[in-house]
This record gives sequence, structure tokens and C-alpha cells, in this order.
Amino acid sequence: MLLEHIDGDDAAAVAARAESVEIGSGTNPEQPTISLGGVDVAVEIRSDETTKAVSPVSAVPRVRELLVALQRSIIGSGGIVVEGRDIGTVVAPDAALKVYLTADPSARAERRSAEMQPNQAREIDAVEAELIRRDRYDSSRTTAPLTAAEDAVAIDTTDLTLDQVIDTVATLALERAAWTRAPN
Repeated sequence: MLLEHIDGDDAAAVAARAESVEIGSGTNPEQPTISLGGVDVAVEIRSDETTKAVSPVSAVPRVRELLVALQRSIIGSGGIVVEGRDIGTVVAPDAALKVYLTADPSARAERRSAEMQPNQAREIDAVEAELIRRDRYDSSRTTAPLTAAEDAVAIDTTDLTLDQVIDTVATLALERAAWTRAPN
């Protein structure tokens, strides 16, 4: 949309483009990939411009429909860790384990800033303001609003390192797997 200068608020134009582009998503955690029409856009999807445009585009019902179908095809019968703002409520509501990660906006802003390429660097306050704006928009949209699934395990990651978050989620997954295999 951005590369072709399609107005993100023009739902019909956004939907038409979404129907015609091939989206690819790699599932290798060591080398995650996202492509549009065969072009790697893994760096571009983290840009400020994309971050600002993603909420209105993701609120277009046809875009949601297409993305949910793609996500469900990638998930298949499970055995994969998937992240996203509506995975547990819309994409995979029957998942064996749903985790809802939260963190203080300032901690999220510091993490997002650390992920940015040097040419994308911004003041942490600006990143935090953008995260808060996006959360507000995504939580109030009509189509697939940002909300925790009722049966999700909420984890506040504000004071946790990435390794601690991974360990916590992995422990939950192992416990859930053992629980679901336990004899009745």
C-alpha cells in the first residue's frame, strides 16, 4: 500500500490491493521472513511509516479476512508459536495455550527503539506515544479489536528480559502439553 501510495483510509482500494498481492510468511524462527509479491519486506514492516499506517489498514474487514485465512493456513494443526494482536481471539481461538503479553508503555518503547534500524531511530518518547496511539486505535476498532482472550494467560513483561519471557512461555507450554496428555 505504502509503496504504491494507496491511501490507507480508502478501504476499497486497500481491499483490492490486498486481494491481488501475494503475501509470504516464513516460519523459521532463526530467519523470519515476510514478503510481498516475492520481495522481502521484513525491515520495511518495522518502519515508522508502516507502524503509522498499519492500524487503519488492518481495520479493513476484507484485509482481516485475507490475513486470518493466511494465518490459519500457516498455523495448520498447531505445533507453532504465533504472535499477533488478535491471534487468541480471532485467528486461533481454540489454541491449546494463549498468552497475552503486556508491558509498561515505556518498556515497550525502549524495546521497539532497540529493534529499529539506525536510520529509523527516534526519540523514545515519540515511539511510546505512537505505541499508545496504536493500542488505543486497535482496542476500539470494530473489526477484530485488540483484547485478551478470556482464557489467555496474562504475563506482564515490563521487568523481564527476553530470555525470561521465553522461559516463562516455554514452561507454560510444557505444562499445558503435559496437562492435555494426562490420563483422565
